Amino acid sequence: MVYVLAKNGKPLMPTKKHGKVRHLLKDGKAKIVKRTPFTIQLLYESDNYTQPVNLGVDAGTKHVGLSATTGNEVLFEGEAQLRTNIQELLSTRREARRARRNRKTRYRKPRFNNRKKPNGWLAPSIQNKVDTHLKLVDMVCSILPVSNIKVEVAQFDIHKIKNPEIEGEQYQQGEQLGFWNVREYVLYRDNHTCQYCRGKSKDSILNVHHIRSRQSHGDRPGNLVTLCETCHTKLHKESLENYFHPKDKGFKDESQFTILRWFIYNGIKEKYPDVNLTFGYITKNTRIKNNLPKSHAVDARCISGNPLAKPPVNTLYIKQVRKNNRQLHKFNPSKGGIRKANKAPYLVKGFRLFDKVLYNNRKCFIFGRRKSGYFDLRLLDGTKIHASASHKRLDLIESATSMLKEVS
Repeated sequence: MVYVLAKNGKPLMPTKKHGKVRHLLKDGKAKIVKRTPFTIQLLYESDNYTQPVNLGVDAGTKHVGLSATTGNEVLFEGEAQLRTNIQELLSTRREARRARRNRKTRYRKPRFNNRKKPNGWLAPSIQNKVDTHLKLVDMVCSILPVSNIKVEVAQFDIHKIKNPEIEGEQYQQGEQLGFWNVREYVLYRDNHTCQYCRGKSKDSILNVHHIRSRQSHGDRPGNLVTLCETCHTKLHKESLENYFHPKDKGFKDESQFTILRWFIYNGIKEKYPDVNLTFGYITKNTRIKNNLPKSHAVDARCISGNPLAKPPVNTLYIKQVRKNNRQLHKFNPSKGGIRKANKAPYLVKGFRLFDKVLYNNRKCFIFGRRKSGYFDLRLLDGTKIHASASHKRLDLIESATSMLKEVS
């Protein structure tokens, strides 16, 4: 598909007539607006006739499916991979700031209780997911005359998932009822016994150990285990942190989606009035009934209301990456306590990180760079093209953005 914009910038119906598109560009009657997906804008007045286009959005916390369809054809289909490292980066920044304040012995009064969050505030990791959903919808609506948007939402009952028999007042009587804090509950659950040596070390001092990093898995009881101080020291000293496995898979994604679903729906509705809701069980039933494979893009096609529309030859894969790295120094100092600068030049031989380049007639992205002008080239799925390609053999296709796009 080649997506077409009118002279005033409004989207028209796309075309597959590549020969006509080449003639328009050659004759100066159109110009290229985007390369991925390929979009042109007409430079003359034209008939602005359009057909009804339905956009289905399979919302999620890690992946988003998008599909724009007419009654018999898919005009756009793609899948986006969202960022999942924001919480970890913020935790690392918080740790670095606290360490810096302690090193510089700077005193300031506690500020834990003098801030008030505005109405509608969301944690940065969740706010980013909401904003990304809205950006993806805007991207499709900017190249297609979308007349109707349908979004799939879901609500997860975490208590019901853990205990299908729960009902009534039991929702207010969780597993930690009667315990002063999480640590006390974990010690009681493990019978005040080290879960590594089972008391063989004879160490009476007990610690609560995080099975996975608290930055990403938190302080929930399923991520904690009781260890004696001897075994706790041994596990960290001998790098045996992976000896234990979390007692539950965690419900981070389910909890996040329960929060952000209405922010996504209301955010889209503010800009596009014709927005409807659907639910996961309806999508699943439609997909199975029409014998379609399971994927985020196919689910979005079912959500759009045209599951049997002719699928596209190529789909668009989008990967979200961080835009800037403002960290001034390396987090871990070298020998002698010297902290190396974390700064990198804006351009290296005319190229930036995440630029889309052409190498040996193959499109790929820059995922690593050296000042000498050699680059690590990969596809968005992680496939390595070259670990150290010279800048002399690269041609720039598209400059880096926070949304990397690849046609597959």
